[in-house]
Amino acid sequence: MSTNEKQVARLEGVFPAKKKDGTPFYRSSLTYKTKHISLGSYDTPEQAHQAYRMGRLLLAATYTRLEDYTEGNPLNFEKWVVLLNFRDNDIYIGTPIYVGQKMFSYYLSPDKVLKFDMDDLFYFSSHKIMQRGGHLFVADYGSQITLYTRYGIRPYAVEGVDYTFVNGDKLDFRRQNLKVVNSYHGVRPGRRGKFHARIHLNGYFHIGTYETALEAAIAYNKSVDIVRKAGCKKNFLQNYIEEVSPRQYAEIYFQIPVSDNVLNYKG
Repeated sequence: MSTNEKQVARLEGVFPAKKKDGTPFYRSSLTYKTKHISLGSYDTPEQAHQAYRMGRLLLAATYTRLEDYTEGNPLNFEKWVVLLNFRDNDIYIGTPIYVGQKMFSYYLSPDKVLKFDMDDLFYFSSHKIMQRGGHLFVADYGSQITLYTRYGIRPYAVEGVDYTFVNGDKLDFRRQNLKVVNSYHGVRPGRRGKFHARIHLNGYFHIGTYETALEAAIAYNKSVDIVRKAGCKKNFLQNYIEEVSPRQYAEIYFQIPVSDNVLNYKG
């Protein structure tokens, strides 16, 4: 064993490893309440050891809080949240979740904290929330799924039109705070409680105005079928209707009127 290897071996919580190209790096980990916890990978053994020492201190110092995290900490912020939650709530969760009273917080960063109902704890304990370009999504069954989809908000829905945050907090995903106004593609609320349906071809085509969102959604589906038969190759998202039986759907579908612009469309 070389002198360097002997020095690394004396550093508690440090485990040497190599990348595929042979470059050395160092893993840091600790065990708490019989749970083995990885703290991350580091370029030097000293950095890995500092992360280990900070992890031990954090688990022992009950006065340390989430907001005490500072830049330059040997632990990354995600691990800081994980360890504090384990210490305070006696539950290990691998994602940056801190469990509170009747809700939990998901820490994307020290300054960006999402709020969820306890009913969502199991799901987000095993699904990491990612953000890109202001969008929030999770990886599920090999696909990237927008966070809003879990709450019945369709992709490309418009805040203030299709859904609203009741208390104005756009990071509060508790169900009592999310009000879904419209969950259908191609449908917009109109005046006097009616609903407009439209389809985007070369610009938006007005399909019609209907008494219910359900009728407008079926009219949109019918219009998609019409323009596809006319040669339109656009990949439209259609509405999945669960509120009525297949027979009722067919009756509405064949009876619902759509605009001449749609009926006369030439692909």
